[in-house]
Amino acid sequence: MAVIRAAGAGGDARAGSEAGAAAILAAGGLDTSIVEVGAASIALRPATSGWEVIAWAPMAEAVPAGIRGAASEMHDGRLLVGPADHNNALALRTLVPWLRPGLIGSGTSAGTGDRLGLATPGHVRAFRANAGIVPVLAQQSARELARTGRTFRDVLDAATFGVLASGWRDGYGADADHLKTLADVNAAIDAGFTMFTADPIDLVPDLPVDASDTVTAAAFEAVPWPALEDAPVSFEARYPDWLDLDSGPLELPRRALRAAAARFGLAVVHVATLYRHLAAARGRGSFELEVAVDEIAHPTTPVDHVYLATELSRLGVRWTGFAPRFVGRFEKGIDYLGDRGAFGADVVVHTAIARCLGPYKLSVHSGSDKFSIYDAVRAGTRGDVHLKTSGTSYLVALQTIAAVDPELMRRVWRVALEAYTTARASYHVSAALAGAPAPEALSPSGLAGLLDEPSTREILHVTYGAVIRGEQGPGSPATTAQASLGDELRSAIWQHREAYWATLAEHIGRHLRPFADASGRSFKGEP
Repeated sequence: MAVIRAAGAGGDARAGSEAGAAAILAAGGLDTSIVEVGAASIALRPATSGWEVIAWAPMAEAVPAGIRGAASEMHDGRLLVGPADHNNALALRTLVPWLRPGLIGSGTSAGTGDRLGLATPGHVRAFRANAGIVPVLAQQSARELARTGRTFRDVLDAATFGVLASGWRDGYGADADHLKTLADVNAAIDAGFTMFTADPIDLVPDLPVDASDTVTAAAFEAVPWPALEDAPVSFEARYPDWLDLDSGPLELPRRALRAAAARFGLAVVHVATLYRHLAAARGRGSFELEVAVDEIAHPTTPVDHVYLATELSRLGVRWTGFAPRFVGRFEKGIDYLGDRGAFGADVVVHTAIARCLGPYKLSVHSGSDKFSIYDAVRAGTRGDVHLKTSGTSYLVALQTIAAVDPELMRRVWRVALEAYTTARASYHVSAALAGAPAPEALSPSGLAGLLDEPSTREILHVTYGAVIRGEQGPGSPATTAQASLGDELRSAIWQHREAYWATLAEHIGRHLRPFADASGRSFKGEP
């Protein structure tokens, strides 16, 4: 058994290692989680409903600072057993450097969202099996948190415990996704996140590429020039007629540039505001910013991308990733819908712009289950890419439930059908309720089959809030019955966690394999 020593541990640490490991194991501690801190040892152990934190120290030594729990004597020392709560997660991150999230840098990375707070060990197994990809193990959007009733603290704490339980010491990132308000940014800062994804889409008007000259001209007149610290004359003079990219020359027509300004002017102001707030609160260089416009109504044109990158840079914004809305359809929990050749060409152009005006990596949002395009993404980005997944880990949880408790899965499906019409409003999905099977008509195998069909996968994917918390949409109250369903779901997954983690590792591994060893680089580390 290899016992890991935290950085800074010294003195009599080795003398206490055997006794500490023996005490931890005798108390039910997880072998892979044991870490020495000075002469003491800390670890996790599985309990009835989740993890518990355990710490042991010789009688002459103090228990690691900050760990709270019930004390007893064991193996000629003091044993502390405490809950896996925020206080103990914070203490663990203070004591053990590799439990703190860091910067992911350039190269290949992937985010794995976790709506239930139980998925990290499965995610870690997938990353272990697919080298060269930096994991973002704490990732959730503000929208997901609102629907599940969780917080950014909850997300990072769950990842912390999962990382410790797995013995993962190679670093990870923490991404506060789709942030739209300063309040969301502040909550993520307070929780300890290191990556912040700004989402300004609420400020992007519906101005399609084929809008008339009259409509485009009127929209251009409304560009907020003072807030942009700019003027039309300066704007017009800033852009050349062509941009030389390594993919070929890109024409920058005046009309397309004006349309881009009309479409994204307010978005630029908003992202700059969020960035300046982050820089003041965290300090430049201590965080990473991603800019996401993937949920706008129309594909992001190359000229749109050039405009956004040019104006954000002019305002002093520094970012590490950009998520455009690519051509085709990125619906939730199913494969890519569209012309894969056109998509590949789109990736090449956007990547060339990112290299020319950055460099920064492209980010592929709604990346779950897009197996048919991963090779094109890797080739087009040359491995300088960030892939985001989230809801697919929840679907694997439901797959596990269908296998071990069909009646619980039947109840989940019933709630999903009731909630879908409201829940789908803020997601890109096309599944219709017409033709969806009634819960009572499904056999156990039919319930499991819901996870195999694109339409029913989408229904299950976006109704997680109603299942976990009883939320059917923003502002809707949780019901006692549905809140209880969420508790039952978590409890069942915890009781069958090994099956869940094994299935999840294989499923997330399918996402990672096309990108494995793409970058050949390691984790950038602490800010």
